[in-house]
Amino acid sequence: MKFLRLGPAGAERPHVLDEQGRLFDLTPVAVDIDAAFLGGDGVARTRAALADGGLPQVEDPADGSGLRVGAPIARPGAVLCIGQNYAAHAAESGSAPPEVPILFFKHPNTVVGPFDEVLVPRGATRTDWEVELGVVIGARASYLDDAEQALAHIAGFVVSNDVSERAFQNEHSGGQWSKGKCCATFNPVGPWFVPTGAIADPQDLRLRSWVNGEIRQDSSTSDMIFGVAEIVRHLSQYVVLEPGDLVNTGTPEGVALSGRFPYLAAGDVVEMEIDGLGRQRQPMGQA
Repeated sequence: MKFLRLGPAGAERPHVLDEQGRLFDLTPVAVDIDAAFLGGDGVARTRAALADGGLPQVEDPADGSGLRVGAPIARPGAVLCIGQNYAAHAAESGSAPPEVPILFFKHPNTVVGPFDEVLVPRGATRTDWEVELGVVIGARASYLDDAEQALAHIAGFVVSNDVSERAFQNEHSGGQWSKGKCCATFNPVGPWFVPTGAIADPQDLRLRSWVNGEIRQDSSTSDMIFGVAEIVRHLSQYVVLEPGDLVNTGTPEGVALSGRFPYLAAGDVVEMEIDGLGRQRQPMGQA
């Protein structure tokens, strides 16, 4: 199953794609794909409703309905991000690999749809892309003991673009990164939310990004310094994670910060893809 939300911004309706790729309206089961759905066994209830024929089939937007594809999870309570979680990216950033996970936050209102326009902020000169595996929390998590417990608290995975403005992040920061991470539209997510059972191994996924059709990043989640389970376990020692929270797990090498590529400007097109989680595409505009 793949979950998605379709409709105008702020008025999306929940849908699900079954194993045959057929699209169904999920509103008989859920108001939205949100904390209540994820924390209330919504994935299992959806599976049962599909098996019972209790969901109405609808036209896929790819077949011409024209519906906007929104972020596949409703606005999360928190967006927690792990920095420099691939050794090669840490190196291109001029840093040694971290010894413990680096945590920073994005404002939840940065989350937008996978095909929405991303805006270069006013005064920005160093806007950058970052393809990341996004982890969606499915149960309240605090003081988890081990990787097994951590994995049991994950609802599923998404493609996440941790858009960054490097001058805001590093030169205007005051000592932390969030000024360069929280600009409007700075976290496209989707197109799908995929439950954990559909992903055999989150540490064996290819992730890639392109700018104007040219490859920028091409790596594997196997290259993470801290894996998905360890990230969730570690965070739970410091933060109470809630259903629907989004954890961005870091980006591999190949960003503009490396100095090998130009930064983004209005008119550019960014695309990203992760195995099994779909592909997103954002035109760049100007705030």
